[in-house]
Order: sequence, then structure tokens, then C-alpha cells
Amino acid sequence: MGNIKQKIITETHSDVILNSIAEGVFTVDKNLRITFFNQAAENITGVRRKEAVGQFCFEVLRSNICETACPFKGRFKTSKENINLHANILRSDGKQVPINLSATALKDEKGNVLGGVETFHDLSAIEALRKEIRQNYTFEDIVSKNHRMLQLFNIMPNIAESECTVLIQGESGTGKELFARAIHNLSFRNNGPFIAINCGALPDNLLESELFGYVKGAFTDAKKDKPGRFALAAGGTIFLDEVESLSPATQVKLLRVLQEKEYEPLGATYTEKADVRIISATKVDLHQLVKEEKFRDDLYFRLNIVRIELPSLVERRDDIPLLINHFIEKYNYKMGKYIERVSNEVLELLMHYDFPGNVRELQNVIEHAFVMCQNEEITLKDLPPELIQYKKQKENVKINTPPLESSEKTTILEILNKYGWNRTLTSQKLGLHRSTLWRKMKKYGLL
Repeated sequence: MGNIKQKIITETHSDVILNSIAEGVFTVDKNLRITFFNQAAENITGVRRKEAVGQFCFEVLRSNICETACPFKGRFKTSKENINLHANILRSDGKQVPINLSATALKDEKGNVLGGVETFHDLSAIEALRKEIRQNYTFEDIVSKNHRMLQLFNIMPNIAESECTVLIQGESGTGKELFARAIHNLSFRNNGPFIAINCGALPDNLLESELFGYVKGAFTDAKKDKPGRFALAAGGTIFLDEVESLSPATQVKLLRVLQEKEYEPLGATYTEKADVRIISATKVDLHQLVKEEKFRDDLYFRLNIVRIELPSLVERRDDIPLLINHFIEKYNYKMGKYIERVSNEVLELLMHYDFPGNVRELQNVIEHAFVMCQNEEITLKDLPPELIQYKKQKENVKINTPPLESSEKTTILEILNKYGWNRTLTSQKLGLHRSTLWRKMKKYGLL
């Protein structure tokens, strides 16, 4: 009798303790039915304890990892602990809540598995702060904290509000279409369509009909009228990428659209009004093409009312860590994975890589790493083979760095990564003046 009473008192004390902590705690049997649900778990999920107990855990938590990466899956046999997993749960009121969780098998005194126990805590406040910080470096879908990019962010609303044509100049992969979409989304035409066409991807005879459309009988296979991209973009914006690829004949027709706001569909004897805003983009120097008489000067000056020059990724290396985190977050959501970071070795490699494909190439690198990575951290083995080969080549020709400088560089890189490349916090942690930190970052190629 005394043993039974002692057991009841012990269980009561355990309940009191578990209900007084801030972390959510629940236990399940081997069939994943909930056997205990503490007060914090009630508060986080919005589900009452009496409603949760006896239900399957996946029915109560409704987490995005329940089906693909259940934290209890296989743990009852191996007793291996699942620590610091990130997930989202769906509260009873329909609100999505980010959580951090740990799960392990629950055993009796003899080591027999009874079920499992999971602890979790609400990350909503942390995520809200992270989003607030991120917003300072985000413009539409463009992520940057580089001073040149931030200057562009500042003038973008003014450009968008006008109806002038815009020429965006930048290397392949620098985000020209993202900027064009941002201008459209911020303009008075944002309720209209955004139509993009790559002028270099189509032969000239097909490009003309794609841009201006055609009427029935215009050529052999023209069985009926077909509207072109200018007609589809009516009331909105048309984006002409690789505009330098336009033939002289198409340049003349585009010039007429810009001057007269009208065009003729292929084979038509009438004109159509062009109620569109034109944004063009090029990866070459159009002005140089004008000098070489490969592009019409009058068309160039019509397109070049406002010019936006996008820096290459090499010219904004300070954005690389920010972009890496952005792509990690994007692919975690897209692929249902929970990768937290890249290793310091990966970050150092990416910080010194030349990125001929710019931001698009960096995005591809992270996507490849997501396919290969099976842990919470992306390491060198997860990178594309060409990057590994690049690293080996660099190591073969690299001049030996003095050990002290190598150690200092590694330390600075680790602290920068830890504090999200915030130079103020990094300099405070290292006990350096901000200007001293800047000089060292420049010396070690971290700018």
C-alpha cells in the first residue's frame, strides 16, 4: 500500500514540475498516441490536454514534418535522440507556429521501450525578430545589404511611379528580371500583366510575330489571329530581356512603339495601340554597340531614359552570407528539409569564389547542396564537383599564408558568420574598432 501511495505522490510531483516549465512536453506510446500533454504544450498548440491525450500526435500537432521526417520514426528501436529539429505546427486556430524540438525513446527501469517523449518550444518571437531584421535588407524579392544595392532600393519607388522606359544593365544572373518585376509591382500598372520575353531565345522572324502578333493568312500556317506580347501586356508592363539581340528590322518596329505608342500585327493593314510600359535589359554595353553601329542610336536613347546598373556578385561579396541564408530558408520550405547553415569551410570557399554566373549560380550551388546534404549543416562534400575542383586548384597555387594571419582570418570569419555579418557586433565581440575590423576584412578578402 505504501509503495502505491508513494508512486502516486511521485507522479503528482512530476506533473507539477512538467506543467511549470515553459517548454511543451508530451509523451506517446509505441503507437504514437499521446499519453501526457503538459500546460505549455496546451498554450503553444491551442489544444486542451483532455482533447490531446489518447489522440495520435500527428493529429494534434499537425506538423509539416510528421509524414516526411517524424522525430519518433526509428527511435523506438535505436533509442537515438533527435535534437534541435525545426518544424512548423498548425495551432487549433489555424495559425502556423515555428518550433524547435527534441525527441527520444521513453524507457522503463529495465530498458524496455514504452514510447517516446518530445520537448518543444515556440520560436514565434525569434522568427518575428528575424523577419524584422530581414526586411531591412529585402526589397520585393531582392535580398541585399550592399551599399550599391541599397542605393538602388532607395530610388526604385521613384522609378516605378514614373511611366518612363527603363534599361537594366548587368551580367547574366544578377537579377535583372527581379528588378523589372519589382518596378512593375510598385507602379500604377501593378494590377495589369507583367509579360517577359527573352529576345535572344527566338529567331528574328518568330520574335516579330511573338512581339506584335499576326492576323489570319499572314503566312502559311496562320490559321487564325494571334495576339502578340504587346497585346497581352496591355495595361501592364513588358520586359524585353537581351534587347541587344534584336535585328535591325525589329529595332525599327520597336522604335515606332516607343515613339507613336502603336504597332501593326504581322500581315495586318491596321494599327494597334500599345498601352504598355517597356522595361528592357541587356548584359552588354549597349552604348558600345551603338558606337560600333550594331544597335540603333535613336532606339538606344529611347530605351535609356533611366538606366539601372546591377553590380556582379563579386562586387557585392558582403551579400553572399545573406543570400546563402535566404536560399537555405527558401529550399527548407520547398524541399521540407531543416538545414540550418553552411560550414565555415563552405562559407570561406563561397566568399572567395568568382561566381561567373552571379546570384543565379550561388542559388544553384545551394540547391545542389540541399539535394546532397543529409545533415543540418552543408559541408564541402555537398557542393557541386566543379567547386570542389576549384578549391583544389586554388590550394595548389596558393601562397602559404602565415599561421597567425590564417588563424585571425578564420576567427573573424566565424564571428561574422555567427552575428549575421553585423560588423558592429563582430567588432565588439573581437574587441576591435569598426575601422580596424573593416581593414582586416579587406585584407583577407572578406568584403
